[in-house]
Amino acid sequence: MSVIEELQTAAATVAERIGAATVAIGRDRRGTGIVFADGQVLTNAHNLRDRTTEVTFPDGRTAQGEVLGADQEGDLVVLAVDTTGAAAPEWATAEPVLGQVVFAAARGRHGLRVSFGLVSGTGRSFRGPRGRRIAGSVEHTAPLARGSSGGPLVDAEGRLLGINTRRLGDGFYLAMPADAALRERVERLAAGEAPVRRRLGIAVAPPFVARRLRRAVGLPERDGLLVRGVEDDSPAAAAGLMTGDLVVSANGRELHAPDDLWAVLDGLDGGVVSVGIVRGVDELTVEVTLPHPTEDAEPSS
Repeated sequence: MSVIEELQTAAATVAERIGAATVAIGRDRRGTGIVFADGQVLTNAHNLRDRTTEVTFPDGRTAQGEVLGADQEGDLVVLAVDTTGAAAPEWATAEPVLGQVVFAAARGRHGLRVSFGLVSGTGRSFRGPRGRRIAGSVEHTAPLARGSSGGPLVDAEGRLLGINTRRLGDGFYLAMPADAALRERVERLAAGEAPVRRRLGIAVAPPFVARRLRRAVGLPERDGLLVRGVEDDSPAAAAGLMTGDLVVSANGRELHAPDDLWAVLDGLDGGVVSVGIVRGVDELTVEVTLPHPTEDAEPSS
């Protein structure tokens, strides 16, 4: 059998094994999802517009899915929906490797789409919908059309390797790996256990913006995160942080990027963080008291 024939056979196998579990998300088919378990569909959180959304199955049946659990910053959501006739796919047991043949599946207005590519990188990272870095992703070259995010990346046997999430441009795409960590996260979401993360309630600009603005007004340049907005009734507002402050440290750690601040917040044992700020030429330290985090907050740090 020639290589072309082998690819054709593999594509047909993938379509047969993954097609029934691949669903469209949203009335306008803005995304794709995959049946995770009986009565549960997994997709990207950025595909949702509300707590409910329409799910379209291969036979044309539509049903209203309701959110069981959502991780907005990790870009995952599990929907409760009647999945009759659509069994969950088998998960791959081996991690994707460079050069591995992969197939991406999506479901849109014209039915199932299956495309072929190769794993072009592993351990990649990208920014989630709320700016946090999502690490460990699989980079591949299986083309994805608009509306494909949230769909499955599979091996030649139709076993789940990842959840397609982001187009990089220039023919490269990213998928969250379908590993034990992802399965655990999804199972927690399905049980209604949404992850919680501490946050200050500020919107920040990166250091290069802070340096440029300080230089423009004649202030000494400093690395840090420029506060471009403070949410009303947030921990930051209660502590007195203001728009225009430069946040330079948190619990003694210098801040060179938003990831540095998130790392401090995620690693907190208690509910208080000591924040170093520069306000004009004055250097201040403020104690910010953080309540128990929730998933209802708007995106910010």
